[in-house]
Amino acid sequence: MLDNIQSNEILDRLPAHLQQYIKPQNYDDYTPINQAVWRYVMRKNVDYLSKVAHDSYLQGLKQTGISIDSVPNMYGMNRILKEIGWAAVAVDGFIPPAAFMEFQAYNVLVIASDIRQLEHIEYTPAPDIIHEGAGHAPIIANPEYAEYLRRFGEIGCKAISSSHDYEVYEAIRELSILKEAEDTPAEKIEEVEKRVDELQNKEVKPSEMSQIRNLHWWTVEYGLIGTLENPKIYGAGLLSSIGESKSCLTDAVKKLPYSIEASKQEFDITKPQPQLYVTPDFAHLSLVLEEFANKMALRKGGLEGVQKLIDSKTIGSIELSTGIQVSGNFSNVIEHEGKPVYIQTEGKTALSYREKELVGHGVSTHPEGFGSPIGTLKGINLAIEDMSPRDLRAYDIYEGESVVLEFEGGVKVEGEIITGTRNLQGKIILISFKNCTVSYGEKILFKPEWGQYDMAVGKAIISAFAGPADHDSFDLINHTPSTTTIKSKKTPEREELESLYESVRNIRNGENTKFSLNAAFDIVKKHHPKDWLLSVEIYELAVDDDQDLAKEVKEHLEKLKTRRPEVAHLIDDGIEMTQQKLATI
Repeated sequence: MLDNIQSNEILDRLPAHLQQYIKPQNYDDYTPINQAVWRYVMRKNVDYLSKVAHDSYLQGLKQTGISIDSVPNMYGMNRILKEIGWAAVAVDGFIPPAAFMEFQAYNVLVIASDIRQLEHIEYTPAPDIIHEGAGHAPIIANPEYAEYLRRFGEIGCKAISSSHDYEVYEAIRELSILKEAEDTPAEKIEEVEKRVDELQNKEVKPSEMSQIRNLHWWTVEYGLIGTLENPKIYGAGLLSSIGESKSCLTDAVKKLPYSIEASKQEFDITKPQPQLYVTPDFAHLSLVLEEFANKMALRKGGLEGVQKLIDSKTIGSIELSTGIQVSGNFSNVIEHEGKPVYIQTEGKTALSYREKELVGHGVSTHPEGFGSPIGTLKGINLAIEDMSPRDLRAYDIYEGESVVLEFEGGVKVEGEIITGTRNLQGKIILISFKNCTVSYGEKILFKPEWGQYDMAVGKAIISAFAGPADHDSFDLINHTPSTTTIKSKKTPEREELESLYESVRNIRNGENTKFSLNAAFDIVKKHHPKDWLLSVEIYELAVDDDQDLAKEVKEHLEKLKTRRPEVAHLIDDGIEMTQQKLATI
């Protein structure tokens, strides 16, 4: 995949399972109208946000190479982002939350390279390059925030999802695509909106991923910083929305101090937010993140962690106290006195140590699952992992010996020891048997005829997390989204309008002397009476050297405000920006 884009050493570190989401930006696909939309939003944002955004915003625009006049070329951005240790890649709309966060862990900014329609210039439910490029990118120039973002990705990609989470993700992705697409039937949008509402209102226990996604939303996307009385904007969703960046600072939107309680607050991506959270500084974000991480199975492990993996119905991993890691689809756990005493996976399973697959213990060795007792031996105070070579010999845990190992939880392992695998500290982490039977009461968990039995050693599960310990253990190149973004239709009318936008853009850039502003305005007035942005652009240029044309365009815009009251404030803002520009000359 990286063969098709300009890479750098940061992108070169990306594993294949993340590279599968990357697509070329295809800069030539941006139309003149797209460029005009970008320019309008950026001019408005920079003018307004310079007063209400965190100080890092304007400084970050310069550091990340983002232009006000043109949609950013990500290859150019990458050359500049490299200086602050980051990179950017293009993707198609929403990608799964775990993948999005893992990109962050690699210091890679994910940018949905499509751009919102003119009709959705103030806000779009679909991620686009205005949101990602003009919202996320500038703030990462702040080192404290950039580290928060990286750390969030590192922790967030380990959060365990539920099958319900994936249904919600797919439904929201489809809804955002349909809402941004042209001519989507209202009944189709209503149908998917109903499905999203039903899923979001369904009473299910919130997963780790859904909760940490809430934290991401209320900070990275919709965060405010400072005091409750005088907050500044830093969240990308607010920085990229010329409507909500204004309304969010009014008393109509409730302001709450940011805390771990935000993990319980759900959100609706298709509507303005009724409340926002204010952090006193960027360092506080990291404190809350660590507080949440301390509650995750990643750090707590135990029975609850295994149960979360079982409920997720997807690949996850546990780590035992010896450091050995088991990755696969967990299907069962036997408990005793509130502790797991036996774990079982089904299907392809791999064993690792410190995120590196153990030689000879990949999915080809364990294609149909893996099971192992957890805990200490019955009547013996010393755990197997803490036994010295002399202790192991004393208890017949030795190569060539036939043993019966009865665990506290009631699991019994009977067989002849083949060998043991030790970690770097010399602790035994895996024992292999032949002619082995594993039982729990009357239930047989493993039979001799099934072949060699490998028993993971550990007195406790200290961690449980989403995904494999070693990503190379599994074939994760399987991303096939059920929906893809819908491109604008190319009608003769649309193509003519695009041509007009391009001509006016060329005039601004001093590249066109054959086509006049008067001619462009005459055509747009006669054949594209609903379009407002091109007239705003013509007005901006005419004010400088053709007062008669400027007056005519302004009169046209005033009439258009009456015909299209829904865009009247956008027209007013465009005129105001031009007048402010004149005042500074």
